[in-house]
Amino acid sequence: MLCKPLLSFAVLLGAAAAQNATLRYMPFGDSITEIICWRAKLWEKLKTTEWGTVDWVGSGKTENNCRDTTYDRDNEGHSGFLAINIANSKQLVGWLNTNPADVITMHLGTNDIVQQNKPVDQIIAAFTTLVGNMRDSNPNMKIVVAQIIPMGLGSYNTQIQALNAAIIPWAQGLNTTESPIWVVDQYTGFSGTSDLRDGVHPNDAGDTKMMNVWYPALVNAFQVAAAEKAAAAKLVEVPFTA
Repeated sequence: MLCKPLLSFAVLLGAAAAQNATLRYMPFGDSITEIICWRAKLWEKLKTTEWGTVDWVGSGKTENNCRDTTYDRDNEGHSGFLAINIANSKQLVGWLNTNPADVITMHLGTNDIVQQNKPVDQIIAAFTTLVGNMRDSNPNMKIVVAQIIPMGLGSYNTQIQALNAAIIPWAQGLNTTESPIWVVDQYTGFSGTSDLRDGVHPNDAGDTKMMNVWYPALVNAFQVAAAEKAAAAKLVEVPFTA
């Protein structure tokens, strides 16, 4: 004789899956991720959508006196940091160990060029190491990488354009079904004069432009990550009787 259980494995496992259903998003980069307001603007645009409950993660909470002070400030932006140094020092490994993520955005390379005039191939090699760190932390990491914004100081934009051009084939070569890499263009349409407050960091107009470029790519990444989590939850819903 079969007796109906008080709770099926489907319910128990489904409940466990629901507890882990909230997506975790890490904004990762240098000062153009840390001491700016595109994060606040992006959070505000997302908060009225189904992605308003996404948990932003990271060790930092810095901002630039942004008008919306209620947003989730967690981020992994580090002023003055080079992609090459982060990769060589394995800093992202520790940051992701502390704050695991499902989705990550990366805007890096500015300091490599401006501070130390690092060659593009070395920056790209650092990007490869960083993607490896991301996937070691989460084999299903969804990655959005930016072609970086122009500078308003010096003659750096030629090197920035060379890096941005190299990012496309690099991403195509590392792209996988489990951990896709999407590239967004933060350079085109961004003014190195009128969209920067100090020749390096975006002003309000620049923050808005960056937010508008991140937004559709990030929503797409959230959709893909959420669909995977939902599919994984269904796989464990096995009926149980006793």
